[in-house]
Amino acid sequence: MMDTHSDVIVIGGGPAGLTAALYCRRAGYSVTLFEGGLPGGKLNQTLEIENYPGTPGTEGPSLSMAMLTQAEEAGTKIVYEQVTSLRFGDGPDKAVITDSGEYTCRALIIASGSENRKLGVPGEERLAGRGVSYCATCDGGFFKGLDVAVCGGGDTALEDAQYLSEICRKVYLIHRRNEFRGSAINVERTKSKPNVELVLSATVSEIEGGDKVESIRVRRSDGSEFSLPVSAIFIAIGSTPITSFIPPGTIALAPDGSIEVDALMRTNIPGVFAAGDVRNTPLRQIVTATADGALAATSAGRYLSEVGRY
Repeated sequence: MMDTHSDVIVIGGGPAGLTAALYCRRAGYSVTLFEGGLPGGKLNQTLEIENYPGTPGTEGPSLSMAMLTQAEEAGTKIVYEQVTSLRFGDGPDKAVITDSGEYTCRALIIASGSENRKLGVPGEERLAGRGVSYCATCDGGFFKGLDVAVCGGGDTALEDAQYLSEICRKVYLIHRRNEFRGSAINVERTKSKPNVELVLSATVSEIEGGDKVESIRVRRSDGSEFSLPVSAIFIAIGSTPITSFIPPGTIALAPDGSIEVDALMRTNIPGVFAAGDVRNTPLRQIVTATADGALAATSAGRYLSEVGRY
């Protein structure tokens, strides 16, 4: 039976969590990592990666398996269970609770990631990674010189449209309202792009295509529909940090539900750290997630040197 106590517990098996586990193991600490789904997180939704240094053309699932293998070979114990709750006592020990029981640690690193908000329309799930994307900076380069669409009305959608306008032939920006929620400067910058066409008071009703995106159906507020031929649609309607297992009133959360941390990935609770998409960050990329994981692990090591190991 596996020992239920570790120096460090990591919640989440994406790039941030696997990096944190690797760094902690290399520092000599015992590590248990909990993953409730498929290791790699959103990497598994990315067919090809162009912007992670040193890995041009690498497939997301391949990179996630390489990270997992490296963490396991370093001695990380992987437990494929969903974390349902946490418990914090008066001492340095923290408890992680799953359906099978309770596990304890001195240092806890939360790297549970976030979930992209989805449109929930026909074709979205089927064509994910085949023209349906939730990250323009990750996948925009695959559609250079082509016509694409962006869906959303906040700063992320506006910035995605601006970014894509520099590399794509045409960008349709679709928003359900007749005015944007983003900042005035972002709205003006977007409107100044000659190849960005605003499609306001409209929603995407269907994403069409065989083995890749070929067009989208758009419904206007008056009920009329039309089709736009595009090679990709970038959905920028926000993301939701995965923090439902955190007991209310314990770890401080930002207004958007992400975990508040300082520059060293420390939360408001000593010995608890957060890394990757789950924490308050202006950029959610593989490279920033791995950097967060390394920082969180280093901070966890400093904490353990202060309070001592079990």
